[in-house]
Amino acid sequence: MNLQIEGKVAVVTAASRGLGRAVAEALAAEGARVAICSRDREAITAAAEAIRDATGSDVLALECDVTNPAAVARFAATVLDHCGTAHILFANAGGPPPGSVLDFGADDYATAVELNLLSTIRLVNVFLPAMRRQRWGRIIASASISVKQPLPQLALSNVSRAGVVAYIKTLSSQVAAENITANTIAPGYIMTERVEQLLADRAQRENRLVDEVRTDLESAIPARRIGRPDEFGALVAFLASEPAAYITGTTLLIDGGMYQGLM
Repeated sequence: MNLQIEGKVAVVTAASRGLGRAVAEALAAEGARVAICSRDREAITAAAEAIRDATGSDVLALECDVTNPAAVARFAATVLDHCGTAHILFANAGGPPPGSVLDFGADDYATAVELNLLSTIRLVNVFLPAMRRQRWGRIIASASISVKQPLPQLALSNVSRAGVVAYIKTLSSQVAAENITANTIAPGYIMTERVEQLLADRAQRENRLVDEVRTDLESAIPARRIGRPDEFGALVAFLASEPAAYITGTTLLIDGGMYQGLM
């Protein structure tokens, strides 16, 4: 399938590794011009070089902490100046620390909301005007299966990412007539450093081996395995495409069948 995004400008945040890196690679492989950022200048520069070498696409790498409003504004200004516009936004940030509800105080929840929800809102605010001017845009926010099925040891993520779904759903109806879609992706367990850390945390809490914990987790997934980052990247690339123009306001799970609800 021709995704028809060759030459379009795609913005991907938290892209030095993990899901953000996989998304940047997938979009670049489709011919998009990619602008990526992370808080680590050295890591994002290395990621950009690797993506350029693998795909031949133009990649702009910038340092940006998406929890810092001034940094987000500078990032957007540089991207728009360098690339002229933005067609695709993948709003992404790292996950908050694991733990149960009673492990955290109000300030911890505020920090998590800043990381996951407010960063998404700020990124949309700075890139949406360009999409509205050209009457074409794809906004994709990263969340978690926890927005459908809260996970006991991911209390901060459960709370902060649910707001992302509500925000993107509300936004979608207000820009759909301008050929701008807005969707959320809710991954289950995809093998990234974040998931490796969660497995290690659970192993430590339960005084077990990491391999044992991973086996138990995979047995609870109907697909009987943890997902691959490239599978996640492929889903984002499709949602960013022209053929996906009629998909908006939805939350798509990519979880190997782990979620057992009906909606």
